[in-house]
Amino acid sequence: MISNRTFTMIKPDAVEKGYTGAILNKINASGFRIVSMKMTQLSRRDAELFYAIHKDRPFFGDLVAFMSRGPIVAAVLEKDNAVNDFRTLIGSTNPEEAAVGTIRKLYASSVGENAVHGSDSDENAVIESQFHFSGREMF
Repeated sequence: MISNRTFTMIKPDAVEKGYTGAILNKINASGFRIVSMKMTQLSRRDAELFYAIHKDRPFFGDLVAFMSRGPIVAAVLEKDNAVNDFRTLIGSTNPEEAAVGTIRKLYASSVGENAVHGSDSDENAVIESQFHFSGREMF
């Protein structure tokens, strides 16, 4: 079953560079409805837990340091085929390979600092949304 919700984070690099408004405008213009949203900052422990799937990868330490270095904007988005459509909107992890007009092509600077996170499956969208928001925070 395809969910109509996905999860995203505008990462510290994009928040630091002042891209939050432009990214949110692009999300809205692409037909997504923001179900829940907040600006917050991940602690090192939160980043370790959120990215635990990568704990054995060589980039894990850098990822945790990056994701906990400054504020993020976490959001739950809604649209038909939300996960796949959002993955298309954000583009390839490597901004040099991302399609023209995608969020990462426009706002990311590298594979490591790639502006936004997007859930990779309907199951992970639920898990990631619940990591950041309680049930009463999602409308």
